Amino acid sequence: MKNKLIVLLGPTGVGKTDLSIRIALNLGCEIISADSRQFYREMKIGTAVPSDKQLKQVRHHFVRFLHVTKYYSSSLFERDVLLLLPQLYEKNNQVIMTGGSAMYIDAVCNGIDEIPDVDLSIREKYITKYRTEGIESLRLALKIMDPAHYHRVDLKNPMRLIRALEICETTGRPYSSFLKKTKTEQGDNSGKGVQRDFKIIKIGLERQRDELYKRINMRVDQMISDGLEKEAAGLQHLKDLTALNTVGYKEFFDYFDGKITREKAVELIKRNTRRFAKRQLTWWAKDKEIRWFRADRKDEIMEYIKNVSASL
Repeated sequence: MKNKLIVLLGPTGVGKTDLSIRIALNLGCEIISADSRQFYREMKIGTAVPSDKQLKQVRHHFVRFLHVTKYYSSSLFERDVLLLLPQLYEKNNQVIMTGGSAMYIDAVCNGIDEIPDVDLSIREKYITKYRTEGIESLRLALKIMDPAHYHRVDLKNPMRLIRALEICETTGRPYSSFLKKTKTEQGDNSGKGVQRDFKIIKIGLERQRDELYKRINMRVDQMISDGLEKEAAGLQHLKDLTALNTVGYKEFFDYFDGKITREKAVELIKRNTRRFAKRQLTWWAKDKEIRWFRADRKDEIMEYIKNVSASL
């Protein structure tokens, strides 16, 4: 039988974790996390890491394996996942990858070319530009240097903008030129020369907007109850790190700095999480390989996986 990578994706709060565990238990396989903020061991509450009980039910990979100060990227994730998969396929010809980090999922499914290291002085130049001139200056620079990526990147994320700009300046090429545009076929090499000997089944989870937003608000309330404020306070001295430019942490950092009230911080966490969910859906709307299901149609999703797997 052919090896399969079952990609379970969807917006934050839709219910990916519970369903991925249910499917993994049914198939007897393991799970790869594609949530880039769950990689960091210090960011447990604010990233909705699976509970200890859930982690004991099914083995998860790429969960809390990095220190928050460590650099990691979608290209490194692609490399590491493609090295891990052959080991997992020795035990089961099916593996689940689930999460909400679209760029990381794309890197594994479609490939991403090797991106060179950048001159740290160039990175510092754009960080300084952001601090002194604001995010609009980064947007304008990227629009000039790489208009294609400008229309796709999250324009509210300064770290993503800085990353693209530093690559543009270091290489003399648009950042978008490093991103694969077509899916790597079975047996072909990715940008790093690693063969993909597996078929991909993409499943998207969705809910009615009002239902999704209610779940998001309730989850934020639960995070606050679980101690998110204390967790953020312990990381405040590292707030300039890319990993901590994350909803749930950056709002509390502003509260700690006296810029907003605690009530406003909680309100913004909910609002910004809802906006993030909307951006995730916008990104995936372009991917015609995704088969979308209502998140509560668990049996229907399981049946679909079995039927498609049998046909590959």
